[in-house]
Amino acid sequence: MFTGIVEELGEVVKVSEAFLAVRGPVVASDAALGDSISVNGCCLTVVSVEGDVFTADVMEETYRRTVIGKLEVGDKVNLERAATLTTRLGGHLVQGHVDGVAEIVKRTANPSPPTTRTGVNAESSAAPEWEEVTFRLPQGLAKYVVEKGSITVDGTSLTVTQVEGDEFSVGLIPTTLEWTTLGRKQVGDPVHIETDVVAKHVEKLLQSAGSI
Repeated sequence: MFTGIVEELGEVVKVSEAFLAVRGPVVASDAALGDSISVNGCCLTVVSVEGDVFTADVMEETYRRTVIGKLEVGDKVNLERAATLTTRLGGHLVQGHVDGVAEIVKRTANPSPPTTRTGVNAESSAAPEWEEVTFRLPQGLAKYVVEKGSITVDGTSLTVTQVEGDEFSVGLIPTTLEWTTLGRKQVGDPVHIETDVVAKHVEKLLQSAGSI
Protein backbone atom coordinates (compact mmCIF):
# COMPACT_ATOMS: atom_id res chain seq x y z
CA MET A 1 0.00 0.00 0.00
CA PHE A 2 1.20 3.51 -0.88
CA THR A 3 0.02 7.10 -0.46
CA GLY A 4 0.82 8.54 -3.89
CA ILE A 5 3.40 10.97 -2.50
CA VAL A 6 6.47 10.55 -4.72
CA GLU A 7 9.69 10.40 -2.70
CA GLU A 8 12.18 10.85 -5.50
CA LEU A 9 12.84 10.67 -9.22
CA GLY A 10 14.74 7.47 -9.94
CA GLU A 11 16.69 6.54 -13.04
CA VAL A 12 16.37 3.30 -14.99
CA VAL A 13 19.77 1.60 -15.25
CA LYS A 14 18.81 -1.73 -16.82
CA VAL A 15 15.76 -3.29 -18.45
CA SER A 16 15.18 -6.88 -19.52
CA GLU A 17 12.24 -9.16 -20.28
CA ALA A 18 12.17 -10.31 -16.67
CA PHE A 19 13.44 -7.50 -14.45
CA LEU A 20 13.99 -3.78 -14.01
CA ALA A 21 16.91 -2.11 -12.23
CA VAL A 22 16.47 1.46 -10.95
CA ARG A 23 18.81 3.90 -9.22
CA GLY A 24 17.04 5.58 -6.30
CA PRO A 25 19.24 6.59 -3.34
CA VAL A 26 16.29 7.42 -1.09
CA VAL A 27 14.15 4.33 -1.61
CA ALA A 28 17.14 1.99 -1.85
CA SER A 29 18.65 3.29 1.40
CA ASP A 30 16.62 0.89 3.54
CA ALA A 31 15.23 -1.48 0.90
CA ALA A 32 15.42 -5.20 1.56
CA LEU A 33 14.50 -8.40 -0.25
CA GLY A 34 10.73 -8.63 -0.60
CA ASP A 35 9.99 -4.94 -0.04
CA SER A 36 7.48 -3.18 -2.27
CA ILE A 37 8.41 -0.05 -4.22
CA SER A 38 6.09 1.89 -6.49
CA VAL A 39 7.68 2.61 -9.88
CA ASN A 40 5.52 5.06 -11.82
CA GLY A 41 2.58 3.78 -9.79
CA CYS A 42 3.30 0.11 -10.40
CA CYS A 43 4.01 -1.95 -7.27
CA LEU A 44 7.17 -4.00 -7.79
CA THR A 45 8.91 -6.37 -5.38
CA VAL A 46 12.59 -5.87 -4.60
CA VAL A 47 14.75 -8.92 -5.35
CA SER A 48 18.17 -7.34 -4.78
CA VAL A 49 19.86 -4.11 -3.71
CA GLU A 50 23.36 -2.96 -4.64
CA GLY A 51 24.28 0.45 -3.30
CA ASP A 52 21.67 2.92 -4.52
CA VAL A 53 20.27 0.54 -7.16
CA PHE A 54 17.41 -1.89 -6.57
CA THR A 55 16.23 -4.63 -8.90
CA ALA A 56 12.69 -5.93 -9.21
CA ASP A 57 11.22 -8.82 -11.16
CA VAL A 58 8.54 -7.90 -13.70
CA MET A 59 5.76 -10.33 -14.61
CA GLU A 60 4.03 -10.73 -17.97
CA GLU A 61 0.84 -9.26 -16.44
CA THR A 62 2.77 -6.11 -15.52
CA TYR A 63 4.08 -5.73 -19.06
CA ARG A 64 0.57 -6.28 -20.43
CA ARG A 65 -1.13 -3.73 -18.17
CA THR A 66 1.55 -1.05 -18.09
CA VAL A 67 4.23 0.66 -20.17
CA ILE A 68 7.03 -0.55 -17.88
CA GLY A 69 8.31 -2.64 -20.78
CA LYS A 70 8.83 0.51 -22.85
CA LEU A 71 11.17 2.15 -20.34
CA GLU A 72 14.72 2.72 -21.50
CA VAL A 73 18.01 3.16 -19.70
CA GLY A 74 18.24 6.73 -18.45
CA ASP A 75 14.47 7.26 -18.19
CA LYS A 76 13.23 8.97 -15.03
CA VAL A 77 10.60 7.23 -12.92
CA ASN A 78 8.53 8.19 -9.87
CA LEU A 79 9.50 6.18 -6.78
CA GLU A 80 7.75 5.64 -3.46
CA ARG A 81 8.36 3.11 -0.70
CA ALA A 82 5.42 1.20 0.74
CA ALA A 83 3.58 2.98 3.54
CA THR A 84 3.86 1.90 7.17
CA LEU A 85 1.39 2.22 10.05
CA THR A 86 3.17 5.42 11.07
CA THR A 87 3.24 6.98 7.60
CA ARG A 88 1.46 10.32 7.16
CA LEU A 89 -1.33 9.82 4.64
CA GLY A 90 -0.56 12.93 2.61
CA GLY A 91 -2.20 11.57 -0.53
CA HIS A 92 -4.76 8.75 -0.56
CA LEU A 93 -4.75 4.96 -0.31
CA VAL A 94 -2.93 3.64 -3.37
CA GLN A 95 -2.45 -0.06 -4.08
CA GLY A 96 0.11 0.21 -6.83
CA HIS A 97 -2.14 -1.87 -9.07
CA VAL A 98 -2.34 -0.13 -12.44
CA ASP A 99 -5.85 -0.17 -13.96
CA GLY A 100 -4.80 1.04 -17.37
CA VAL A 101 -2.77 3.45 -19.46
CA ALA A 102 -4.10 6.94 -20.22
CA GLU A 103 -2.80 9.53 -22.67
CA ILE A 104 -1.99 13.19 -22.08
CA VAL A 105 -4.15 15.22 -24.48
CA LYS A 106 -3.59 18.79 -23.28
CA ARG A 107 -1.30 20.89 -21.09
CA THR A 108 -2.14 24.48 -20.19
CA ALA A 109 0.19 26.75 -18.24
CA ASN A 110 -1.56 28.95 -15.70
CA PRO A 111 0.72 31.69 -14.34
CA SER A 112 -0.39 32.68 -10.87
CA PRO A 113 -0.90 36.37 -10.02
CA PRO A 114 1.81 38.20 -8.06
CA THR A 115 1.86 37.40 -4.36
CA THR A 116 2.93 39.50 -1.41
CA ARG A 117 5.13 37.79 1.14
CA THR A 118 4.93 39.17 4.63
CA GLY A 119 7.50 38.90 7.38
CA VAL A 120 10.82 40.34 8.41
CA ASN A 121 12.03 40.44 4.82
CA ALA A 122 8.75 41.23 3.11
CA GLU A 123 8.85 41.43 -0.67
CA SER A 124 6.57 41.11 -3.67
CA SER A 125 7.26 38.53 -6.34
CA ALA A 126 5.46 36.54 -8.99
CA ALA A 127 4.50 33.03 -7.91
CA PRO A 128 5.74 30.13 -10.07
CA GLU A 129 3.48 28.64 -12.71
CA TRP A 130 1.21 25.66 -12.22
CA GLU A 131 -0.38 23.65 -15.01
CA GLU A 132 -3.70 22.10 -15.87
CA VAL A 133 -3.22 18.74 -17.56
CA THR A 134 -5.93 16.72 -19.30
CA PHE A 135 -5.80 12.96 -19.81
CA ARG A 136 -7.87 10.56 -21.95
CA LEU A 137 -8.77 7.38 -20.10
CA PRO A 138 -8.85 3.89 -21.59
CA GLN A 139 -12.27 2.31 -22.06
CA GLY A 140 -14.12 1.36 -18.88
CA LEU A 141 -12.34 3.58 -16.34
CA ALA A 142 -14.23 6.88 -16.66
CA LYS A 143 -17.07 5.66 -14.41
CA TYR A 144 -14.65 5.48 -11.47
CA VAL A 145 -13.42 9.05 -11.85
CA VAL A 146 -15.33 11.90 -10.19
CA GLU A 147 -14.72 15.62 -9.81
CA LYS A 148 -12.81 16.38 -6.57
CA GLY A 149 -12.05 12.67 -6.19
CA SER A 150 -8.58 11.20 -5.92
CA ILE A 151 -6.74 9.49 -8.76
CA THR A 152 -3.22 8.13 -9.16
CA VAL A 153 -1.27 9.16 -12.26
CA ASP A 154 2.15 7.53 -12.65
CA GLY A 155 2.13 6.90 -8.91
CA THR A 156 1.26 10.49 -8.01
CA SER A 157 -1.82 11.18 -5.90
CA LEU A 158 -3.84 13.94 -7.58
CA THR A 159 -7.25 15.58 -7.23
CA VAL A 160 -9.57 15.54 -10.24
CA THR A 161 -10.67 19.05 -11.16
CA GLN A 162 -12.92 18.23 -14.10
CA VAL A 163 -14.42 15.22 -15.87
CA GLU A 164 -15.85 15.25 -19.40
CA GLY A 165 -16.67 11.92 -20.99
CA ASP A 166 -13.54 9.80 -21.03
CA GLU A 167 -11.27 12.75 -20.20
CA PHE A 168 -10.32 14.24 -16.85
CA SER A 169 -8.14 17.14 -15.75
CA VAL A 170 -5.89 17.84 -12.77
CA GLY A 171 -3.94 20.84 -11.56
CA LEU A 172 -0.21 20.36 -11.05
CA ILE A 173 1.53 22.66 -8.57
CA PRO A 174 5.16 23.71 -9.15
CA THR A 175 6.44 21.11 -6.67
CA THR A 176 4.72 18.27 -8.53
CA LEU A 177 6.05 19.57 -11.85
CA GLU A 178 9.58 19.67 -10.48
CA TRP A 179 9.71 16.51 -8.36
CA THR A 180 7.82 14.02 -10.56
CA THR A 181 7.84 12.79 -14.14
CA LEU A 182 4.61 14.69 -14.78
CA GLY A 183 6.61 17.87 -15.26
CA ARG A 184 8.48 16.21 -18.11
CA LYS A 185 5.66 14.42 -19.91
CA GLN A 186 4.38 15.78 -23.20
CA VAL A 187 1.06 15.63 -25.05
CA GLY A 188 0.68 12.12 -26.43
CA ASP A 189 2.74 10.47 -23.71
CA PRO A 190 1.25 7.49 -21.85
CA VAL A 191 0.74 7.44 -18.07
CA HIS A 192 -0.32 4.77 -15.60
CA ILE A 193 -3.74 5.21 -14.01
CA GLU A 194 -5.06 3.74 -10.76
CA THR A 195 -8.60 4.71 -9.85
CA ASP A 196 -10.11 4.71 -6.36
CA VAL A 197 -10.35 1.08 -5.21
CA VAL A 198 -13.37 1.90 -3.01
CA ALA A 199 -15.45 2.76 -6.08
CA LYS A 200 -14.67 -0.62 -7.64
CA HIS A 201 -15.64 -2.53 -4.50
CA VAL A 202 -18.91 -0.60 -4.17
CA GLU A 203 -19.73 -1.32 -7.81
CA LYS A 204 -19.21 -5.07 -7.34
CA LEU A 205 -21.29 -5.16 -4.15
CA LEU A 206 -24.16 -3.38 -5.91
CA GLN A 207 -23.90 -5.75 -8.87
CA SER A 208 -24.02 -8.74 -6.52
CA ALA A 209 -27.10 -7.29 -4.85
CA GLY A 210 -28.74 -6.73 -8.21
CA SER A 211 -28.89 -2.97 -7.74
CA ILE A 212 -27.05 -2.22 -10.99
